[in-house]
Amino acid sequence: MSDTPFGFGLPPEEPENGDEGKKKDPAGGGQGSGGQGGPANPFGFGFPGGPGGGADNPFAAMFGSLNPTDLGAAFQQLGQMLSYEGGPVNWDMAKQIARQTVSQGTQDGTKDSSVGPGERAAVEGAVRLADLWLDGATSLPSGAGSAVAWSRAEWVEATLPAWQQLVDPVAERVGVAMGDVLPEEMQAMAGPLIGMMRSMGGAMFGQQIGQAIGVLAGEVVGSTDIGLPLGPAGKAALLPLNIEAFGRDLGVPKDEIRLYLALREAAHQRLFAHVPWLRSHLFGAVEGYARGIKVDTSKLEDVVGQFDPAHPEQVQEALQQGMFQPEETPEQKAALARLETALALVEGWVDAVVHDAAKNRLTSADALRETLRRRRASGGPAEQTFATLIGLQLRPRRLRDASRLWASLTDARGMDGRDGLWAHPDMLPTATDLDDPDGFVHREQLDFSELDKMLGEAAEGRDGDDTDK
Repeated sequence: MSDTPFGFGLPPEEPENGDEGKKKDPAGGGQGSGGQGGPANPFGFGFPGGPGGGADNPFAAMFGSLNPTDLGAAFQQLGQMLSYEGGPVNWDMAKQIARQTVSQGTQDGTKDSSVGPGERAAVEGAVRLADLWLDGATSLPSGAGSAVAWSRAEWVEATLPAWQQLVDPVAERVGVAMGDVLPEEMQAMAGPLIGMMRSMGGAMFGQQIGQAIGVLAGEVVGSTDIGLPLGPAGKAALLPLNIEAFGRDLGVPKDEIRLYLALREAAHQRLFAHVPWLRSHLFGAVEGYARGIKVDTSKLEDVVGQFDPAHPEQVQEALQQGMFQPEETPEQKAALARLETALALVEGWVDAVVHDAAKNRLTSADALRETLRRRRASGGPAEQTFATLIGLQLRPRRLRDASRLWASLTDARGMDGRDGLWAHPDMLPTATDLDDPDGFVHREQLDFSELDKMLGEAAEGRDGDDTDK
């Protein structure tokens, strides 16, 4: 399969210009962003002034070696890009690129593969055992109706709807900004150009997001690695191939690693299944932060002012450099604090509960806990790509503080008292509480049951009055 992001163009082993190309360039041309030579070319064919393209014929590289069938497919895909009229991200493109990235394998040379019956049985058994252990560590019942073992490609398919919900609010700002950067009197005349730019922008955003999702598929070990419920509700998922890569240099038995990761996945599932407001709270925090991000219009103005339909890679380059700047306003700072606190509370609770369940059962529990904490704090290259593209790092910066607070709550109020805080978002610790965990732990608990009782009685009274009338 080609290394070019859009799946067409010259394979690296073929010369650009037939036999003449062999003499001039033994290494071949037409490499895309995944190749080793020359700048990234999102389409795999030459542009005027670019690698592999003549000044008079931007498609010279393609015409030189592609047969009519390949050429037709190439133009069909290009036509699909230019005719795209969907939302701010071309998700069909993103899915295609993500699947292609997965098929190319990770940097260590590991290729994706189907999950065998033995691996599926091992994952199912690990999740069942994890749920048994968690029964003694949390009052929240099991949230995993099923346990599945995914390949990397299956992870991509299953998580795309969640990525769409996360990315679209930010990408929408780019689409709006593309029209706003032109003076109002020019917008009517430039309508077709703006339409083409938005179509190309959606495709390029899809290409970049798809690339990042594909890379992330080679790093994750389950469906909740980033602290958000990316997979279908009630389905605990692990990726055996990535678990093997994760534990390669740890010196810990594979069964223990699988079981520890199953504990984390099952704990996440309990939280998201039995705290009904949590999913919308987390995604709402992401959207709230996204609304406060401003697009760097100076970069967009440069792109729009110099846009040449023959050079659509200009949009891609702008996206790769990042066009988002957080607003330094009190509202935006508050939105970021809410998001970071929410992620830290979720990850801190999982960390504390899993440690409680595993510490007396797994000899490697402490080592695995620290490894996961560091991995979560530093993130990988794919997470950094998302930070550049959507201006947001989904990282629990205060995971350790949150974990200590949940552990202290367990000691002071017991398991039921700790987990009872998830009953209402207003009962959860705030960022200030993470600074003073002892103060929060020993503060008088808010009791919403009495308020609910009063509201219920008031409602019944109103109903009675209406009946009398």
